[in-house]
Amino acid sequence: MTPRSPSRRFLLRVGALTAAAGAMPMLGGCVTDELGGPALPEKQSALDVMPVLLVATTRKPVGSPVRPPYFSSDRGKCLSFAEVRLSPPDRSLLGKVSAVITGDWTIGAVPKVETGPGAADAFSQAALGRDVLIYVHGYRESFESAAVSAARLSDGIRFKGVSGLFTWPSAAATLDYGYDRESAMWSRDAFEDLLKALAATPNGGRIFIVAHSMGTLLTLETLRMLRAEAGESAMARIGAVVLAAPDIDFDLFSNGVSRLGPDLTKITVISATNDRALELSAAIAGGTRAGAADRAKLEALGVRVADASDYGGGLINHDLFLSNPEVQGVVKRAIARGGAGV
Repeated sequence: MTPRSPSRRFLLRVGALTAAAGAMPMLGGCVTDELGGPALPEKQSALDVMPVLLVATTRKPVGSPVRPPYFSSDRGKCLSFAEVRLSPPDRSLLGKVSAVITGDWTIGAVPKVETGPGAADAFSQAALGRDVLIYVHGYRESFESAAVSAARLSDGIRFKGVSGLFTWPSAAATLDYGYDRESAMWSRDAFEDLLKALAATPNGGRIFIVAHSMGTLLTLETLRMLRAEAGESAMARIGAVVLAAPDIDFDLFSNGVSRLGPDLTKITVISATNDRALELSAAIAGGTRAGAADRAKLEALGVRVADASDYGGGLINHDLFLSNPEVQGVVKRAIARGGAGV
């Protein structure tokens, strides 16, 4: 059967929403959750002191030894582990002005990659029993953009443990939504292997997961598998799960969270009914996306909800957790609750 070409109207719609995705969100409004306003920011993150990002990926490595861009959009044969050396942003006034144009965190080097059955254990050993924050990116992300987002997240909430990234083979292209979604789902077993290795570490710390957009589908499915196969002992090591702008059909989301049992209380959803990126996803995939659903509808499922609809003053409102201190406060409080076991 010959695939049907997208209609001109559909391409115009995608084009308009994609163009809007390049705009910077404006500041305004406020976000609260059930614990009140944002916590006071701490001065420095652990990542700022030692800028190393632990990476687990199902992307195919580029070259041997690896060379930029280090990992491609192709699917690798198995899980890979890498310690990525980052270059932090210039904290001076001149650096802050320059960052508007050139960006902030950058990849400095990827000195070694381990691919194969030992990759998950290598990640776990590198964490040295400390708390770990794992970022799972969304649709249309390259390895570099995902690594930068992971760094911005960890540094933004002043995380004191190990910063990690699970990155799957996104094509990083607007019209490759189908490829991205299948790549995310294809990566479930590898992500589960990573979580199992971390959970099995004696005297290990808590595992915190922040997933964005399409990465929330991968995360939710993996947690369901982990609970079914590894049981309560593995899930007990999961401290908190933040699902930011979940790009999941609402019915699928509802079914997924219902299978988590008591672990449902660990989930915090950051939503926005005016998320234009999720509007694009709905135009491509169909169905109401969970991240754009009404707060009351989400809360009825039993998850914690931070509704950012009134906060975003920009055109997109899809990645506020990376750019706004108040939304970052929601993530920080979720991690604090998870670290305290509440």
